[in-house]
Amino acid sequence: MNNLVSLTELIVKGLVTDSDSVSVKEFESDEDNTTLIEVMVSSDDIAKVIGHGGKTINAIRTIVQAASFSQDNKLIKINIDSY
Repeated sequence: MNNLVSLTELIVKGLVTDSDSVSVKEFESDEDNTTLIEVMVSSDDIAKVIGHGGKTINAIRTIVQAASFSQDNKLIKINIDSY
């Protein structure tokens, strides 16, 4: 598993109530030099991960993007959804 996926999963699992329901997967993007990370959480937990006005998910994106710059310098896009 990619280190950035592991980092994203670690952060999200620390925020949610039902950490067993968290799924984090990496996909290749159609855009050059871009990696897409898809995060799935329980519908009860999605508000915790997004945060007020999107502040929490934006902070997660910033942390993971900074880690990417120190590794392979790819642009990271993180999408979140619930089930």
